[in-house]
Amino acid sequence: MLSVFTSPSRYTQGKGATAALGREMTALGLEGPVLIIAGRTVIGLLAPAWQRSLDEAGFKHLVHRFSGECSLTEIERVKAAGRELGARTIVGAGGGKVLDTARAAAAGLGLPVVNCPTVASSDAPCSALSVIYTDEGVFQEYRFYRKNPDLVLVDTEVIAQAPPRLLVAGMGDALATWFEARTCVAGHVKNMRGGGSTRSAAALAELCYRTLLEDGAAALRAVETKVVTPALERLVEANTLLSGLGFESSGLAAAHAVHNGLTVAPGTHHYLHGEKVAFGLLVQLVLEGSSRTTVEQVLGFSTEVGLPITLAEIGLADLSGDLLGQVARRATAQGETIHNEPFEVTPDMAADALLAADALGRAWKR
Repeated sequence: MLSVFTSPSRYTQGKGATAALGREMTALGLEGPVLIIAGRTVIGLLAPAWQRSLDEAGFKHLVHRFSGECSLTEIERVKAAGRELGARTIVGAGGGKVLDTARAAAAGLGLPVVNCPTVASSDAPCSALSVIYTDEGVFQEYRFYRKNPDLVLVDTEVIAQAPPRLLVAGMGDALATWFEARTCVAGHVKNMRGGGSTRSAAALAELCYRTLLEDGAAALRAVETKVVTPALERLVEANTLLSGLGFESSGLAAAHAVHNGLTVAPGTHHYLHGEKVAFGLLVQLVLEGSSRTTVEQVLGFSTEVGLPITLAEIGLADLSGDLLGQVARRATAQGETIHNEPFEVTPDMAADALLAADALGRAWKR
């Protein structure tokens, strides 16, 4: 099996980076007209900066308001808007679902894509895939593309203004990166691009974990104060770039599969991707029989920054046996990344691990 490492063509991060959008696009040879996909709040915050930056660089642009879900319906709406504009570049600005939609629409139209995350809530911005949901918010599929984004531009001043919960959710997504990566590396499992992991990808995944432990709490305090600090810069890079490269070029395992299973439970729909992944990581550690030292380090970090460690904290305080079975069956469906574990995982095993992880979290909180 050949090793494959993949990444965006260009990653730009820093305070006030939005002002450089037009210059960065010009440097890569991207062309207009430009279709920008964003939600209402982001449009209100950044539309004037986009206008100045793109006008200065000579790009005509149009803003499309995102509906709220990365679904096939929304992807088709964006593609139709792109065709009507005659767009030559698609820009997504916002959270993970906006960026996933932008990548899907750009791939469908055969256009370059620029991702401008306004929150550090997931590792989606750098990847060459989208997580597709139904219009009701239930996980549907992963969709893979030929290449990663042409540009990822991260304005940490914008991220510092976002609700702290979003940064914490990004830490939850990133927290699983090293543990899923090492499982895939040890098992010689294909990564998300169909090749083996490189040592570089594994090293970046491990650096991601170390950065979380060292800078997570300080970065959270910075966002609570709405300021940009070196700790926040490092943490945003970990949530966005290190986690993105680590998961895509090393692979996913049980933690993300459990997240996908949890989406069938309506009670979880008000919780963020990274929050459910964080609990999924505890399930993975139970399945793998991880050491007490490792489990307690994860529990300690999760508690320090406010990540969920019990089912109640992701909306499932009263999880019925029937719903538990549905979650476990979805988490272990054919093709799920839980099958990258070095042993067979059945629905019964997944159900037991979900309950055992919940018991660990409840005991830790006592």
